[in-house]
Amino acid sequence: MKGVKAFLIYTAIVFAVSVAYFIYVYTLYSPVPERETYLSEIGGGFGEVGLWALLFIYGRSLLKILLGKGTLAKRLLPGYSPTVDSPLIYRVLGILNRTHAYVGIATIAVILLHIFMMGMPMKILFFPAVLVLLIWQGAFGMFLKWHYTPKELRKFSYLVHAQFITGVTIGIFSYFGHLLIDD
Repeated sequence: MKGVKAFLIYTAIVFAVSVAYFIYVYTLYSPVPERETYLSEIGGGFGEVGLWALLFIYGRSLLKILLGKGTLAKRLLPGYSPTVDSPLIYRVLGILNRTHAYVGIATIAVILLHIFMMGMPMKILFFPAVLVLLIWQGAFGMFLKWHYTPKELRKFSYLVHAQFITGVTIGIFSYFGHLLIDD
């Protein structure tokens, strides 16, 4: 429970800081008008696809935690053994594991298209932070799959890439950033 408690504390801190920054930006800057152009409409569609792809990717992580599989689950829930023993769930997890890298690459591409087509205001720090976190996840994920990655970099990449907290941070920052855009 120590790992879950630390994760929840981290989430609460990121959420509280995001709320404080949201209030600061909301009172300091005028609302960002949403542009109604052909490209922004397509970009909005890419944003929705990116959201579903992120849910797919982090749903895999959540399923692995619930099943007690992987090092993340062992760090968060040491000594946990699931009572679920369904071959269907393990088959789904196998499919998610095999497609994770490809869905990850597609997710980063789709979200980058969303950001550039929507013309996100970079003066609001939520958006550059999400951009940096996405590139961070993508770069270290690439080092995990690339055959010529040195062993030390591969180990470091795994530690950095396999962080559920990055997904939580991306989600919280994206949510509050989108609240600042005028509908």
